[in-house]
Amino acid sequence: MKKVGVLCSLVRVEEKLILQRLREREVAFEKIDVRKVVFDLSAADWSKYSAILIRCLSQTNALYAARALEMQGVTTVNSARVIETCGDKILTTLALNAHDIPNPQTFVAFDRDSALAAVSALDYPAVVKPPVGSWGRLMAKVNDREAAEAVIEHKLSMDADTPLYIQAYIDKPGRDIRSLVVGDETVYAVYRHAEHWITNTARGGQTTNLAITPEIDRLSRAAAEAVGGGIVAVDLMEDADGRLLVNEINNTPEFHGAMEATEVDIAGKMVDYVLQVSEQANQRMPSQPTHSLTR
Repeated sequence: MKKVGVLCSLVRVEEKLILQRLREREVAFEKIDVRKVVFDLSAADWSKYSAILIRCLSQTNALYAARALEMQGVTTVNSARVIETCGDKILTTLALNAHDIPNPQTFVAFDRDSALAAVSALDYPAVVKPPVGSWGRLMAKVNDREAAEAVIEHKLSMDADTPLYIQAYIDKPGRDIRSLVVGDETVYAVYRHAEHWITNTARGGQTTNLAITPEIDRLSRAAAEAVGGGIVAVDLMEDADGRLLVNEINNTPEFHGAMEATEVDIAGKMVDYVLQVSEQANQRMPSQPTHSLTR
């Protein structure tokens, strides 16, 4: 009988609940600490796993682990494609635009002068973000030319090789929307309220329940499909006209904040999807054997 794997580093509230739901469903599973695994890229044996849910805290660890596992025939949730696309805001925006999904106007620039020109084209205020990052860290709202010059020069002095991701500021009504898509279902939506323009729960945003409207459902599922599907959280914003825009997509969603606002068994939904993927993998022809070493 093949096992389900849960690849993670820190075991947070979310991972504890996922593991608990696996036990309740009497599923054969194994928690795998990514920090203690050595991937043999030439010849490995991961054939005892039907599917592996990737819950690594590190985007880099998640991506390389997924790539190594997929090359060795293991089904991962999420896939390497989804992890790579969602983990890079530039790739996410390109995927959304390729599928005609509304999102804030965005420019990418590679030096000081072109970045300042991009900000001016968007008008003030504008938002400068790192292409890779989460929890609302290192984002800056620039209200005028002097602020833009300071932020851009600071970012380039820290890392001159990282592109500057410059986005139109959306004057949202003190909140944004976080939805979760699991497979082809939008399983919940919540408001995230904050007095600050950054509404992430990691930055103090408070969640309240929100009924899933047809528009939230349509945009959430379309955004998930655009990046490759699986289990993803979709961040939406309401502009001044009430139009919904997709802002970002998260491939390893935390949900402790949403648990306070919804009665949906979020961990159970995730586990059910992983078991569905696992069953599909079991029905396929066996892949080439693979192998790992642990310290």
